[in-house]
Amino acid sequence: MANTNLDDHMYDEAVENLQKSVEADDKFVEAHAVLGDVLRQMRRYKESIDQFHKVIVLNPEFNRAVYLKVGELEVNSAQYELAQHHLEKYLTYPNITTQNTYYAQKLIADCKFSIQAIAHPVAFKPINLGPEINTPADEYLPVATADEGTLIFTRKINNNEDFYKSSKLNSKWQTATYLSDLINTPQYNEGAESISQDGKYLFFTGCNRPDGLGRCDIYIAQKKGDDWGKPVDLSPPVNTTGWESQPSISADGKTLYFVSNRKGGYGGYDIWKSTLGDKGWGEPENLGPNINTIYDEQSPFIHPDDSTFYFCSNGWPGLGGKDLFVSRLSKDGKWQKPENLGYPINSSGDENGLTLTANGSYAFFSSNNLNGFGGYDIYTFELPPNLRPNLVTYVKGTVNDAKTKAPLEAAVEIIDLQKNQPVFQDYSDADEGDFLATLTAGKNYGLNISKSGYLFYSANFSLVGHEPKTAFNIAVLLDPIEIGNKVVLNNIFFDTNKFDLKPESVAELQQLLSFLTLNPTLHIEISGHTDNVGNDQLNQTLSQNRAKSVYQYLIDNKIDAGRLVFKGYGKTQPIAVNDTDEGRQKNRRTEFKIIAK
Repeated sequence: MANTNLDDHMYDEAVENLQKSVEADDKFVEAHAVLGDVLRQMRRYKESIDQFHKVIVLNPEFNRAVYLKVGELEVNSAQYELAQHHLEKYLTYPNITTQNTYYAQKLIADCKFSIQAIAHPVAFKPINLGPEINTPADEYLPVATADEGTLIFTRKINNNEDFYKSSKLNSKWQTATYLSDLINTPQYNEGAESISQDGKYLFFTGCNRPDGLGRCDIYIAQKKGDDWGKPVDLSPPVNTTGWESQPSISADGKTLYFVSNRKGGYGGYDIWKSTLGDKGWGEPENLGPNINTIYDEQSPFIHPDDSTFYFCSNGWPGLGGKDLFVSRLSKDGKWQKPENLGYPINSSGDENGLTLTANGSYAFFSSNNLNGFGGYDIYTFELPPNLRPNLVTYVKGTVNDAKTKAPLEAAVEIIDLQKNQPVFQDYSDADEGDFLATLTAGKNYGLNISKSGYLFYSANFSLVGHEPKTAFNIAVLLDPIEIGNKVVLNNIFFDTNKFDLKPESVAELQQLLSFLTLNPTLHIEISGHTDNVGNDQLNQTLSQNRAKSVYQYLIDNKIDAGRLVFKGYGKTQPIAVNDTDEGRQKNRRTEFKIIAK
């Protein structure tokens, strides 16, 4: 009778008949085995384990498959010692398929890891974000802007996923509101999002949309004032007819990490990345075998330090189900083998969707088993120091017209002076004139800001010793291109008492080249200046030679010499007092002045 029930997929009836059979004959080993299988299919795991245990007691050699089945269930029920014993017993049998051998060995690795992890727990004190964020519905996949001023997350109501947002006021999250009618839809699901550090761009997953290529695609939307613009499908090569989801955008906006089941991966779901170039998003690359396994890897999160990567996996050794992991970028530019975040951050259930604050101290995640407000709730917890990323901070700036004080949309470039490489390239907001960049703490940076019709702005700043938890603020006033206006070239560097251009000067020189190329009628004077320390004649000569070095660089790079003059002023034109180190540093400068239009 039970077999007939199973053929007809009548599982409740099958369980009832099988239970009658074992009640009538408790040594009916075949009935216990089938009952264990049916209960397993019905996800009644504890009862299933009990039945398989009875099979093993009644006849240890009844069926070797019982040991693999019960071992898997015991791993997912956190019975690791028992699971390891049963799985090792399974591997003693001959002629086991390669696939099953690999799977049993994988589960044994889970057991060994879990036993050690539970013996050495990590600090974990999750805090519910409260009724302003969480409701009896499901809330999950939270992401925050770099200044932690905005939180965007997914809420699921009546099986429909939409985005909600909350702003932080006086260190408290405000009641979440519907994100936007231009992004959310009543008939499709929106979820698994990533927000740019400045909160201006939203990458998200949209499923079954009419303009999509596959079942789920990745879209991008741009902030427009208080609302959002219409989302745009990222198209090939990022999106395919397969499944693309769970985007995570790097701090510089140039690398997009995402999950796909496209061909060429290692398993079911793999993590890939695409790099933004002059012609758009490039052909995606698989993150490779140090991240992806033959099983599933999902929920990527690239921290703003651009070298610490969090994700979930059921392939690497863990406590059962999907666990959270961290991988770090090595000096050769490759991701290292991941580290499990440990117990009790991870459990025998599924953990996924971890994101971090920019300062790396706190993480956000969702859970449905911590006695919250109902369903999945969003929590935060302090990340143990050894699991944190590199320290980063964020720079907030504004760009305005020097005369009218009106906000300006201008190109903003921030350069790592040690590597002489751009680490941030974007535009200030057209309405507010603001920008936000997340940068690694403890370094020196150059800043260039340019806009057509204006002199470009040059500065350098140091985040050495800056408190990462607070913003570094910059206010920039751009001068229009007018005769007599000057620009201090703050990122032109020379060694003491020398006039050879240092390699760190190249980015600034290229900026000056671009400016002169875009404004072909301008004539400029390049000037060198010193402080008042030392011999006046030597200072005069040094300033003249430094100005000439910049002049020669421009000529060597195809700028007409007829547009350029150079002059050294020595100590005669100070812009600050010479009785402090800071003042003397400001006076030692190279600048240019518009002398004809």
